[in-house]
Amino acid sequence: MAIQSPTLTLLNEERRRFDETKAGVKGLVDGGIKKVPPMFVHPPESLCGIHAPPGLDIPTIDLAGVGDNDPVRRQKIVEKISDASSTWGIFRVINHGIPMSTVDEMLDGTRKFHELGVETKARYYTRDSVEGLAYCSNFHLYRLPEAEWRDTFSCDVAPDPPRAADLPAACGEIMMSYKDWVMGLGRRLFCLIAEGLGVEANRLLDMACDEGLAVIGHYYPACPEPDRTLGIRKHSDNNFLTILAQDGLGGLQVEYEERWVDVEPVRGSLVVNIGNILQCLNVRQIISNDKMKSVEHRVVSKNVGPRVSVACFFSTGRKHSTRVYGPIEELVSEENPARYPGITIHDYFKCYLENGSNGIATLRHLRL
Repeated sequence: MAIQSPTLTLLNEERRRFDETKAGVKGLVDGGIKKVPPMFVHPPESLCGIHAPPGLDIPTIDLAGVGDNDPVRRQKIVEKISDASSTWGIFRVINHGIPMSTVDEMLDGTRKFHELGVETKARYYTRDSVEGLAYCSNFHLYRLPEAEWRDTFSCDVAPDPPRAADLPAACGEIMMSYKDWVMGLGRRLFCLIAEGLGVEANRLLDMACDEGLAVIGHYYPACPEPDRTLGIRKHSDNNFLTILAQDGLGGLQVEYEERWVDVEPVRGSLVVNIGNILQCLNVRQIISNDKMKSVEHRVVSKNVGPRVSVACFFSTGRKHSTRVYGPIEELVSEENPARYPGITIHDYFKCYLENGSNGIATLRHLRL
């Protein structure tokens, strides 16, 4: 029988006590904490580059005119998205069609939810998959070696939207409105991405890549020792596509050519990256079969805040669908064989959890 070290036992007890408060990281800050608790301290190698030097920025793509029946303009946008996906794996979009008042209201609703009293938020606190909104601090609190400096809610809003009665007043109405705007933008992006892959525009839609959507609302309180912890550790997204709205504080970083680059918040923009079901860092992705490159990213902590962001994940990960995803047939040939087998999203997530919640390790494990 394995014997736990005294240090590990103390950390597990610390996590249990933290979890039972249901107050999250915000509760620690509200309590006047002056130092980062041991369970949140990340090793030095994970914190390298958190003060990224200026000079690099992710591509910004202007979507204005993409639907104006101007094939030349559309082709230029397709080429820019294709180039950004194969070099950075992440890009900013402007003139995306979602009113900034709607984006602001969604960010504000996220902030209002996380700033509700603990007794009000507690009814939503869970680590299980539920219908409606689920709130907790650190979904993988007991699985990962270090906790992260953030609180989060998540809500599957498509294909089966929750009942209005299951949603909090602070953010429920705007979330369902925001969902419609994001799904429209996502479908346009899926078409542009497909064209960049050299296949018919509706190809990814026909594969139901736009069918499922989860809204994830992150809240990063000001940290007393931001150089000792992370808001989110280095990772890649386990979905088809992510559309991110962030407030003006910044903190998002992407890894590019072996260095960390700040993704500066730009008013009026949204950040887009393609998830591990479509792509993977250095190990090419499942569906496009070696046509795009992904990027790993993280969120650094700050001594100001709170920072608020809303990530919309196109995925059907929590739905038990039998649909099998594999390389697009048109992209597979004798010279360019399939890199991955077909797999259901449910089986992908099972493999993901078995590989320590590491998206890169998951796809390396699955690779043919």
